[in-house]
Amino acid sequence: MARFMSRLWCKVESSGRHLPIVLNAVLVFSITAEVSYLVLVEAPLEPEQKKTEWSSMWKAMHLFAQYFMLGNITWNASLFVKTNPSIRGVFLGGDALGQGWRYCYNCETHTPPRCSHCYDCNVCVLRRDHHCVFFGQCVGFYNYRYFLTCLLFMWAGLLYAVFMNAEVFIVILKEGVTFHSVLLLLMPWIMLVSGQVTARAFAFAFIADTCVVGFLLVAAFLFFHVILMLRGQTTREWYSTRKPYNLGAVANIRECLGKYWYICWLCPLIPSPLPGDGINFKVTGSLEPMK
Repeated sequence: MARFMSRLWCKVESSGRHLPIVLNAVLVFSITAEVSYLVLVEAPLEPEQKKTEWSSMWKAMHLFAQYFMLGNITWNASLFVKTNPSIRGVFLGGDALGQGWRYCYNCETHTPPRCSHCYDCNVCVLRRDHHCVFFGQCVGFYNYRYFLTCLLFMWAGLLYAVFMNAEVFIVILKEGVTFHSVLLLLMPWIMLVSGQVTARAFAFAFIADTCVVGFLLVAAFLFFHVILMLRGQTTREWYSTRKPYNLGAVANIRECLGKYWYICWLCPLIPSPLPGDGINFKVTGSLEPMK
């Protein structure tokens, strides 16, 4: 019985690790389907415009932008999960260990600077930033580009969804931006229960609110990691106030996104080799925490 319960718990724990990924996928594809419906059915155009060729062009442009962002989100997320940022399969060097090297008792090996052990992944990760709960994977040297680009397109997609929902929402109310419409956006459930709005208007307002909250959260996270990238820091180094690997803004971006940093964010298929190996880093400051 104990063995059966142990196996059952292991299966539940294994399934739980993939739950955030499933929820993220459901959220992204649900918002995409809803915005597609807005573009195809609730297109906020004037009646005379809907009869012209501009209507088809308008819809095609919006659908292309939307699915371009969706493709980048899913592809970057897939590459992020598949790319191994750990020390597994990586030759860490010989016996000559430089400054910043440490011994990991969990992995039973010496690890290079900026490398630390993740207890969720149960392995040391090269240039570890943090463990991403939403993807069940550590953010490290080899997959940071995909993580950051995925955040960028999630931010852009949510911003696009907010504007589309808000535009259609105002058209449905047919009264522009008023106190009633603002109240509906702030308290959609209360307005629905009190009978002040229709279920259709409530649905668009609720989705718009969800997109706004998601947009603000992703924007804050993206802004934080852009600052870290420009400063040449990881999240762990930010908390310890260390900045010994700052090479300048452009060089720091190149260290994270690779040689073709200025264009690789457009598509994950664009090759952009990283200048380093995740083991050796150029030190420009003190490795001790700043007081």
